[in-house]
Amino acid sequence: MTDRHRKLINDPDALIAELIEGMVSAHPRHLRAEGETGRAIVAVDGPREGKVGIVVGGGSGHEPAFAGYVGRGLADAAPLGNIFASPSPSQIFDAGWAAEGGAGVLFLFGNYTGDVMNFAMAAERLERAEVAAQCFAVTDDIASAPAARREERRGIAGDFFVFKVAGAAADLGGSLEEVIAAATRANDATRSMGVALSACVLPQTGRPNFQLPVGEMEVGMGIHGEPGVERLPAESADAVADRLLAPIVEELALTRGDRVAVLVNGLGSTSMLELYLLHRRTAQVLEAQGCTIHRSWVGEYCTSLDMGGASVTVMKLDPLLERWLDHPCDTPALQVGQIAPAPAGNGRAKRARRADGPRATHDLSALRTGGAVGPDAFRAMLEAGAEAIFAEADRLSALDGEVGDGDHGLTMEMGWKAVLGALEALPPKTPISDLCDAVADAFLEAVGASAGPLYASGFAAAGSAVADRRDLDPAALARWIRGMAEGIGARGGAGRGDKTMLDAWLPAADAAEAAANAGGDEGACLAAAAEAATRGAADTAGMIAARGRSKKLGKRAVGHVDPGAESAAVLLKAWAAAGPVAS
Repeated sequence: MTDRHRKLINDPDALIAELIEGMVSAHPRHLRAEGETGRAIVAVDGPREGKVGIVVGGGSGHEPAFAGYVGRGLADAAPLGNIFASPSPSQIFDAGWAAEGGAGVLFLFGNYTGDVMNFAMAAERLERAEVAAQCFAVTDDIASAPAARREERRGIAGDFFVFKVAGAAADLGGSLEEVIAAATRANDATRSMGVALSACVLPQTGRPNFQLPVGEMEVGMGIHGEPGVERLPAESADAVADRLLAPIVEELALTRGDRVAVLVNGLGSTSMLELYLLHRRTAQVLEAQGCTIHRSWVGEYCTSLDMGGASVTVMKLDPLLERWLDHPCDTPALQVGQIAPAPAGNGRAKRARRADGPRATHDLSALRTGGAVGPDAFRAMLEAGAEAIFAEADRLSALDGEVGDGDHGLTMEMGWKAVLGALEALPPKTPISDLCDAVADAFLEAVGASAGPLYASGFAAAGSAVADRRDLDPAALARWIRGMAEGIGARGGAGRGDKTMLDAWLPAADAAEAAANAGGDEGACLAAAAEAATRGAADTAGMIAARGRSKKLGKRAVGHVDPGAESAAVLLKAWAAAGPVAS
């Protein structure tokens, strides 16, 4: 297609596997791949006996973050998710297990919904395997929330400083609690602001995430290709640096005598010439404040594929932070000082992995019957939903590009492809609750991102709600849809009116229950749910987001339908069309 941007890629479905192969082959002295998922990048000479394992991670597309910081003195491992999508819990678990040295594991990542959920689930799994595990979310992005709600802020290039400090504290022998305290100290002292001059182009779509006319800039965007919080006329390098630095200087309360570290970070396609101009002005502003720059880094350290633009990060130093920042490390993307050779026999003998037990299956003969939606009909509905998502994937990604990172259609397509593969492996007449468990597992492992845990939790709860049924009658079908809504809500914490997928799922559950209570058959329940979900998705256009992908945009998201709600409506319409016809 003539409107697709050219990328030096091969098969988009093999993109991350080939990225990992390329990184490991380029840095054999530092990196190796490990684990059942093949997505854990691990330090060649780690883990070290008695040291806290440091795992940093997130989606791909931010290179050299995150795997570029794996090496002695910094991170022990990094799980790689899909483009701009969190790694799955199994991928994270692989990295955590590889990094474990007997003193616990600390997961560090940017504060994005998908990362928070997936890393938390991996930490829970490590705990079940008798490995102490904690999570730490970086929150350095000033633009993404006011100071009073700093815990809601995103992690952007400030990850660099927090990872460095945590890695040093662990390398110096700190306990898990002491390393968490060091990361907290670094996060509290770090602030970032960014500006985009062009959108990034996702390899799978070949198109920009959003449209940014020449002569304009997005201020305060994240690192997932999402728009910023404000669009302004483009400015000079000095004016941009002043704009980015003003809130940083104010929040850090920088004053004469303070010592700072500075990172001027390119987002993927900004020249070093431009970045040095930004640093020039940054140094001037800090000097005028009476501050001394202890260390500076200028270059690409946390990118957003090929986005044009840059971010400025400042960390206000104290003696401890300065010591940790100067502590030697040796990784593909960062070398500080001279690190001593690894001692002979470095590393810790790994314990055998504890396999998760198989899911219990259900005996069809023991289940309640009576209903038009049996196992085969339910499977056909799932398959129809998958085909509908495939047909709408480009439109869903375009909707997401208006308020998020532009990959929702790709994410849902990936999840439903995995679902179809899982369904093929199951015999005919597999009970509906077992089908739901298989769908949950497939989504969780294939997707990562926020949709993975959300849909996994939804299908698991929905299957549990009808675990006593072979066939779904109207009441059971309504109960199943309610289970989807409640499972998603329990995992994500959103509610009605928050501008998320629940604004389609909750009305669908209400409508299905009302239809069943009014004596409607299975087809009537599905039709009512689909109609309510479609209205609910449309209604999200008028909402200001309280959660989810568009929360950071505030009023800029008004007028745009939530992509998650829209994909829910797509699924429910397909299920209604493929299910029993309403009488």
